[in-house]
Amino acid sequence: MLIIKIHETNIEQVLYLTVDILKNGGIVVYPTETFYGLGVKFDMEDSLKKLYNIKQRPEEKAMPLIIGNKGLLSVVAASINDMALLLMDRFWPGPLTLIFLAKENLSEYITAGTHTIAVRIPGESFALQLAKTANFPITATSANPSGLPPAQDAASVIKYFGDKVDLIIDGGHTSGGLPSTIVDVTGDKIKILREGVIKKELLTL
Repeated sequence: MLIIKIHETNIEQVLYLTVDILKNGGIVVYPTETFYGLGVKFDMEDSLKKLYNIKQRPEEKAMPLIIGNKGLLSVVAASINDMALLLMDRFWPGPLTLIFLAKENLSEYITAGTHTIAVRIPGESFALQLAKTANFPITATSANPSGLPPAQDAASVIKYFGDKVDLIIDGGHTSGGLPSTIVDVTGDKIKILREGVIKKELLTL
């Protein structure tokens, strides 16, 4: 396991190293604007399985993704309606996770048999820079075993996972707080599945 503390002078080098590890099937832990996240490349089946195992995540729970630009949605989403486009224009990058109908070729570890996919462009953070640099979807499940509090610092990540991950990006203590708001945009009307940072009254179109 490699632990790297990020600062202004090494950020670009760390980003390219992280992307390289993801492309080679590694599991990375990175800071988001709220908590630390567990990342693998979205189409690496063995890595996704390993991630489920170390997180002890129930297989019926889908795995959210982050992307660095809206163009990448076409890689994972089967369709994008006008309602979704309006919400993306208003809240991305930011703490809004949207649920789309998934493309048929995606791993069951990501869709959990729901035929849907959860995606967001994260707010200003290392996570956003990573997603932009990678130019492919990355898992963004919180860095904690299921049922335990999400990690807000590298020490908590190490305590939870030890050497079960390949790289920990130490970005200091994250802000924590509320999680992203989750909205289903697969139907004719939006369906709020979890109210988080973005309140439901702000989501009226």
